[in-house]
Amino acid sequence: MQSDNKIPGFRWTVCGLIFAATTINYMDRQVLGLLAPTLEKSLGWSELEYARIVMAFQAAYALGLLGFGRIIDRIGTRHGYALSIFAWSLAAMAHALARGVLGFGVARFALGLGEAGNFPAAVKAVTEWFPRRERALATGLFNSGSNVGAILAPLVVPWLTLQYGWQWAFIVLGATGFVWLIFWYALYALPHDSKHVSAEELQHIQSDPPEPAQQKISWAALLCYPQTWAFVVGMSLSAPIWWFYLYWLPKFLHKQHGLDLATMGPPLVVIYTMTTVGSIAGGWLSGSLIKRGWSVNASRKTALLICALAVLPVVFASQVSNLWLATFIIGLAASAHQGWAANLFTLVSDLFPKHAVGSVVGLGGMFGSLSALAFSQAVGLNLQSSGSYTVLFIMAGSAYLLALIIMQLLIPKMKPVEV
Repeated sequence: MQSDNKIPGFRWTVCGLIFAATTINYMDRQVLGLLAPTLEKSLGWSELEYARIVMAFQAAYALGLLGFGRIIDRIGTRHGYALSIFAWSLAAMAHALARGVLGFGVARFALGLGEAGNFPAAVKAVTEWFPRRERALATGLFNSGSNVGAILAPLVVPWLTLQYGWQWAFIVLGATGFVWLIFWYALYALPHDSKHVSAEELQHIQSDPPEPAQQKISWAALLCYPQTWAFVVGMSLSAPIWWFYLYWLPKFLHKQHGLDLATMGPPLVVIYTMTTVGSIAGGWLSGSLIKRGWSVNASRKTALLICALAVLPVVFASQVSNLWLATFIIGLAASAHQGWAANLFTLVSDLFPKHAVGSVVGLGGMFGSLSALAFSQAVGLNLQSSGSYTVLFIMAGSAYLLALIIMQLLIPKMKPVEV
């Protein structure tokens, strides 16, 4: 009989903690995009100035990913994750003090540095707490927090803004991260140190073949592996599209379909509800294929291909006049992106030893953010000059197939790295 401290299936409680952190991460990130039409009107931003505020976040996110990936590998997931969420929650609340483009740019830069720790820490925690056959599902579950955050933000932000002013939207959502920290330190430890894990569950968590002894590995060494570059390519071509949805979708709905802060919620809730399904289903699909006897290589790449094909209809999003048809098309693409992301992040734990996972995720994330930085500048220039979203959605629809083709050339067979 288990002692009172043991919690059956405690690894899924850990997954729930990561899910909650990712939800908070995206709620904090989403506030600016939702308030963009309101703030642009009241503060007089141009399209290019808004793009540069977005770029301040992305530049810091790129730097932060590189730094946090290494920090988390060195000080551990428990303290590394806590440091990240403390920093980004403080930065999120600081937006309330901003009064112009420079102030928002500084606040976004600080937010980007802090939020960069979420995914390296989350992927490393999944690697520590789940055997390989469950990691894609666990990644899909925690990654669905990004969608839940994007669902909750359109419901909460307009209400807070209309009732109390836009500053309180930043303050209230930013403060939730400090609540999460209490639960994180109360519950999280490595599996073999946790008082909540039974002997049977620990055996299940550690059921993969043992890894070689840990060795330090530099970023330069990681860049010598085609496996690293496959992840970098996947991130560099897909991450900018997700940023585009987060920061420009409310503006697209405002311009193309005449929605404002009070009416924008329902379409965004539908879109991000669809992405929650996509994130979980994408992770489940490859895990299910593995359980049926498929190789890891065939399972992950089949899931990635299905997601890449599901994105394609978004090339027509700007040509659709019906709001709800456009909502469905964009929702399908965003859903497929999240299924793609669940499998892409899981590739890192398939290909690299646990002690290098945080560094690889951080490295790939940095390249993804730099790519998003360039894409955001292109978006701002395009909208400033033409006001058209057509080319942008064509790029959004074609990026994933191109990424998968290049990844297949780099790693035709997925072989784990021998560090």
